[in-house]
Amino acid sequence: MEFERSKVVAAPAERVFDVVSDVERMPSWLPTTERAAADGADHVHVEGERGSQPYEGDGLFRAQRDQLRLEWGSDRTGEYAGWLQIHHQAQDDRSEVVIHLSFFEELDERYRASRAQAVEAELEEALDTLAEQVAAG
Repeated sequence: MEFERSKVVAAPAERVFDVVSDVERMPSWLPTTERAAADGADHVHVEGERGSQPYEGDGLFRAQRDQLRLEWGSDRTGEYAGWLQIHHQAQDDRSEVVIHLSFFEELDERYRASRAQAVEAELEEALDTLAEQVAAG
């Protein structure tokens, strides 16, 4: 199952990248994430709560500044992957942020059955919060 949302934000692409690539700032704009910490090169540990269910996981987290792109995913279970791409807009003080999530195999069936609307709402909330943060400086 695939999810994708985008939003134009009132900030230069590089400023947006500075926020999204800072692992320790992830909880400030990702709605279900409560803690995040780098756990080695291109690796992250996250904790949070989705609904009333706590979660904890480790995974890939790659930030590519030259491409204004993030990539992440579960490294042990292969259940999900995602990316975030930032595009420059014609106006230097604006950029478009595109976020994409892919859920695979068994997890795909669970999300298809019960979580699709919640995931879509979480993506919207993440983009709205990110836009507010980068616009504020």
